Amino acid sequence: MIPYSVNIKLAARTLTGTLNLQNKTAVDWGWQGLIAQGCHSSILIIDPKTSQTIQVLERHKANVVKVKWSRENYHHSLSSPYSLRLASADSAGKIIVWDVVSGTAHCEIQEHSKPIQDMDWLWTQDASRDLLLAIHPPNYIVLWNGDTGTKLWKKSYAENILSFSFDPFDPSNLALLTSEGIVFISDFSHSKPPGSGGKKVYIASPHASPAHTKPVPAALPAPTGAKKALNKVKVLITNEKPTAEAVTLNADCLQLSYLPSKRNHMLLLYPREILILDLELSQTVGVVAIERSGVPFIQVVPCAQRDALFCLHENGCITLRVCRSTTAPDESEQSVQELVYDLRSQCDAIRVTKTVRPYRMVICPVNENNAALTVSDGRVMLWELKAHVSKPTVNPSSGLSPLYAPVAFCGSPLGQNQKKIQDLSLNTMIGQSLVSGADPPPPTLQQEVQLKFLLTGLLSGLPLPPFALRMCPPLTTKNINHYQPLLAVGTSNGSVLVYNLTSGLLHKDLSVHSCEVKGIEWVSLTSFLSFATSTPNNAGLVRNELQHVDLPTGRCFAFRGEQGNDEPAIEMMKVSHLKKTYQCLSTNNRVLQDVRQRRYLHDLCVSVCVMHFLRLCVQEWSPSHNLKSLKKKQLLAREAMARYTTLSDNEQSSVESSVISLLQDAESKSEGGGQAISAREHFVFTDTDGQVYHITVEGNTVKDGARIPPDGSMGSIACIAWKGDTLVLGDVDGNLNFWDLKARLSRGIPTHRGWVKKIRFAPGKGNQKLLVMYTDGAEVWDTKEVSMVSSLRIGRNVNYRILDIDWCTSDKVVLASEDGCIRVLEMAMKSASYRMDEQDLTDPVWCPYLLLPRAALTLKAFLLLQPWSGTFTMDITQVYVSALNGDMKSVLLDPELNLLQRCLLVSRLFGDESDLQFWTVAAHYLQSFAQARHLSVPVPEGQTPAEGTQATPQGHLDIYHDTLCESFYFQRFQLERVHLQEVKRSSYEHTKKCADQLLLLGQTDRAVQLLLETSADNPSYYCDSLKACLVTTITSSGPSQSTIKLVATNMIANGKLAEGVQLLCLIDKAADACRYLQTYGEWNRAAWLAKVRLNPAESSDVLKRWAEHLCSPQVNQKSKAILVLLSLGCFHKVGEMLQSMRYFDRAALFIEACLKYGVMELIGAAFVDYARLLRTLGLRESAAFWASRAGGAGEQLLEELFQGEGAVPEETEGMENTE
Repeated sequence: MIPYSVNIKLAARTLTGTLNLQNKTAVDWGWQGLIAQGCHSSILIIDPKTSQTIQVLERHKANVVKVKWSRENYHHSLSSPYSLRLASADSAGKIIVWDVVSGTAHCEIQEHSKPIQDMDWLWTQDASRDLLLAIHPPNYIVLWNGDTGTKLWKKSYAENILSFSFDPFDPSNLALLTSEGIVFISDFSHSKPPGSGGKKVYIASPHASPAHTKPVPAALPAPTGAKKALNKVKVLITNEKPTAEAVTLNADCLQLSYLPSKRNHMLLLYPREILILDLELSQTVGVVAIERSGVPFIQVVPCAQRDALFCLHENGCITLRVCRSTTAPDESEQSVQELVYDLRSQCDAIRVTKTVRPYRMVICPVNENNAALTVSDGRVMLWELKAHVSKPTVNPSSGLSPLYAPVAFCGSPLGQNQKKIQDLSLNTMIGQSLVSGADPPPPTLQQEVQLKFLLTGLLSGLPLPPFALRMCPPLTTKNINHYQPLLAVGTSNGSVLVYNLTSGLLHKDLSVHSCEVKGIEWVSLTSFLSFATSTPNNAGLVRNELQHVDLPTGRCFAFRGEQGNDEPAIEMMKVSHLKKTYQCLSTNNRVLQDVRQRRYLHDLCVSVCVMHFLRLCVQEWSPSHNLKSLKKKQLLAREAMARYTTLSDNEQSSVESSVISLLQDAESKSEGGGQAISAREHFVFTDTDGQVYHITVEGNTVKDGARIPPDGSMGSIACIAWKGDTLVLGDVDGNLNFWDLKARLSRGIPTHRGWVKKIRFAPGKGNQKLLVMYTDGAEVWDTKEVSMVSSLRIGRNVNYRILDIDWCTSDKVVLASEDGCIRVLEMAMKSASYRMDEQDLTDPVWCPYLLLPRAALTLKAFLLLQPWSGTFTMDITQVYVSALNGDMKSVLLDPELNLLQRCLLVSRLFGDESDLQFWTVAAHYLQSFAQARHLSVPVPEGQTPAEGTQATPQGHLDIYHDTLCESFYFQRFQLERVHLQEVKRSSYEHTKKCADQLLLLGQTDRAVQLLLETSADNPSYYCDSLKACLVTTITSSGPSQSTIKLVATNMIANGKLAEGVQLLCLIDKAADACRYLQTYGEWNRAAWLAKVRLNPAESSDVLKRWAEHLCSPQVNQKSKAILVLLSLGCFHKVGEMLQSMRYFDRAALFIEACLKYGVMELIGAAFVDYARLLRTLGLRESAAFWASRAGGAGEQLLEELFQGEGAVPEETEGMENTE
């Protein structure tokens, strides 16, 4: 048996069950590392690492339809701490922003009373971290301040809005999926609503317009099978509403989402295919289709770290598809016809029935290698993607290019003996996809890997209601060493679930009965009785099942053998307080049986016992008995008999014979030598008229006792409870009658609540609290004062009906409700939410967000760097670090882990989105510039190293960093992209866009070919022909360049910016073109052009101006500006900016890394500021170290730190870590 620590004060919690259909989309996995899931009107907070429910939030009155964790894309400090914030929306239109740690609502928002269609937090958080965008039906988008609940602006649209997606590369872009098409918004801002109605586009199949179909080149093989099906669903985006003949595909569109792995790409999900759209071309560039016999899609989650898709299918199977590399060595140039996503791994499917269906999948945003699947029956399945090294296989028939593990770990080349975590994240499991012209890593460094899903956790919910509850016997001084707070839950399918309420986890799942469990009674801490009844037949008779279950072994014993068929249903079962005898009450008779010896004691036919043909209503055992006095007499008797046998004959004769006979009488009370004493117990029952009958049971003897006439104010008695000298009766009219048996007084209280279904006294000596269950709720009464303590009523406090009640401790109640949940509540019955940081969880949870702000930052500072102690240690944080797995701990303690790798690893551990972005870019360019300097290649500050110096083992930045990537790689990616656009073009507009892109990229020969393809009947035929002539005849002579530049300038001045920029690029004046683009506010386009056309010096000037623009108060994207400056190698500027923004920890660690790589000079003030921050956190010795590293700037702080302790130590590096 699993040992549990004794926990008398159990936490309030909710055991959840099956989900409502409206909960289908209410699940989210946040950067904080936790999963939030809606279950009816409650919200579960799940720790995926330990598979524990660590919090349940209850305040909604309607079903929860959406949950969203706040983003962590900002710098964390004491003023901006790590915090668990969650937004939830329900079907009544209410949005609640939660402080999850305390379980309280931060603010409540209500605009309309219809279900919220979609909502999300804004991902740019430099200006504000509190902005929440929501869709209020039918056609409103509203921006809220999630901190104050203030509405910032509201905008309506013509069509009904179904969902939306933010562009992860540009915060001003937003796409709305509407009932008729897609609306693209390009001027989204937190300060004002979008100015226009957006650009409306419609999704249609192109078979209605044959002129747009492009003939397949003869050199390519004819498509067969699935490929033929793919050609049929080629989709184009039109600005005009499709005609009646066109096939509108929007009605079947399940999901719209921007791809976070590459800019200006979007996916549309349909039941049988996924379309990848290039938004610049407005055309599909990739289709993932399912074979005819395949299982349809439900949902797709695109990844950022790699160009990959997690797909959920209708059978609950999760598949991972990775985009095929376009430079497979065995493929010809012509074969790159579209983006292909190869199936790389899939998990097992679930058994789908009418009531069990997969609902939603969420992916860990930090590592992107963990998935959670929610199922309609309340299960949460936690899958982890694992990579294992495989031998290189040559299998040309599969068509799959091999996947290789990356050669770097946390952004740096792996040391010879350095430890690594293979499955840390998706980008540490599989390497980057190669683009055309890029050099692959050396074969000696490549390791081929294969991916597989592993089920690492499972949370199972309760089955469908109704439930029968019974808490195990209460904690006493005798059982404190082995007590477990177990709750037995009888279910409608015949099983009994035993939950441990310390952890809230399922302890045992026992299949006991074949029909619905009606009642459970514990016999001891390790066994219980349960009874179940089948569905009545035409005569109203049922099959009764009565089982005795031994919990440690799971062994079941049928008490009544084969009896139980075709008889009246057992309505009630009560076990005596000594756990020796139980009663079963059915419609016609009552049975008493000895629990331990399993023999019948008495069969009370109503006609015989009561001498009236009356139906028995309710029964209850008295807690009073004479067991203690009998045991005391038995003990005295044995002692006296022992003394008597040791006396001499003379002494024995002096003992009175009457005393001896008295002792022998007491001893004879035991049943045979060494057997248990037969104590006298009492129980009462009533008939339909309310008459109370008192019965005495002693051994095998059952005696009739007194009869008490009914109280005139009471109706038909529905239930009885007896404790001490108090007997409480409840009737069908809602009256409670309190009897004081000692004082022989009774008092009736009309509650006006209707039928009293059940009443139970609280455990504990002298505890006279009473829990009463009605049809419409429950109440807690104090029987000493005869006053109500708390009340819970459907429609007023809650929106669910109570099915069963019990006490789980002396001050907490447990309620089973119609929404399929079981709630452990305080006696006030207010809420099941609680403070997470006060809980005693079964398994330790790694979540720094649960700590106090000062503690979280202290832990982070300690994990980041400990140069003041000789070696890295975790002693100070041993209690909390115990939640980390062994691999993570060993990597953190590895002396070969450098500073940049440590910063990246800690930012992943903390789920710090802003830190992770910064250190990823910083680590790459610090090593890149340091290597260029090591190779003695002169690289002025502000310019990226030349192409030849980029062959570092860690390769290039991933393309999801967009314009932060190296120019040579970015240019190759854009050339590959325009080649794909050219292959997929299906109209003149597409051809024109391709030609324009080729001109900007400097591919003039191919652009001329496209311009000459214009047909003679096209209105643009003449212009395109002249343009082709112009491109081919441009010379570098002065007069022609002057003329073209003048024309371009005039065109730009007259509103033709794109055309003017093209002309400037033709005469190699791309730098001027970039300046014009920036002047007219096209900053992203200017950065793109600078990356693909300009030399390093000119490109650096353009990007520096962009960084200044990003820092302006109107834009306020300093975090983005810092990343741009990092890519340019402006490390000194970055250090100064970080210090001015008060990012003291990031600034000091960054400067320290720069000094180690020798790429910048010391900024002493930053070290001093960080030292002061560490002093406020209580890390005195670490503060002294950083102050000493600051040189002269830190002398004053060192004096303050060691004031009164003599001289300031010269070296602080060797200080022992006493903190």
